[in-house]
Amino acid sequence: MDELEFGTDFQEESNEGSEEDSGPKSEWFVIHSYSGMENKVKKNLEHRAESMGMTDRILQVVVPTETEIEIKDGVRREVERRVFPGYILIEMIMDEDSWYVVRNTPGVTSFVGMGNKPSPLSADEVERIMSRIESDEPRIKVSFTVGERVRIIEGPFAEFTGVVDTIDPDKGRARVMVSFFNRETPVDVDFLQLERET
Repeated sequence: MDELEFGTDFQEESNEGSEEDSGPKSEWFVIHSYSGMENKVKKNLEHRAESMGMTDRILQVVVPTETEIEIKDGVRREVERRVFPGYILIEMIMDEDSWYVVRNTPGVTSFVGMGNKPSPLSADEVERIMSRIESDEPRIKVSFTVGERVRIIEGPFAEFTGVVDTIDPDKGRARVMVSFFNRETPVDVDFLQLERET
């Protein structure tokens, strides 16, 4: 079994701060689990934290997901996707007891860090991840590649076929080169207006 390397480094970190501090601060860590088991591991962690009286040190368990728009056979549907398959975020006050509870929860394979010492996420990393998963805007799954032949299915160029020239996944748009009056013309279209040519 892994042993956590708690020593003088941890003791010094937890004792720093002003007199107003009420003790160690919580930090976000990343744990590794088996891909596809993230939600089950989350439930296991929450249950163990409660049953072992650790809810004051194991504060939040998050499986980062986002809504993605997938277009298949011309049908648009929203799908919930894991942002980091096999990884779970956990906000906790790290000490030997909380480490032991998390590390020995069924489905948890390890903490992410150097050796046996878990590495906390920076505030910037946490903010980036949380803003991504809390976004109300679903992401559009890019299912086209540059050079692929596609058909435009709506808009002024409906029924035209062409070749994908560039893709902008952030905006959910592609530039398609279509033959218009015997000349290759670039057309900027939304992914939702395209389908693969069959």
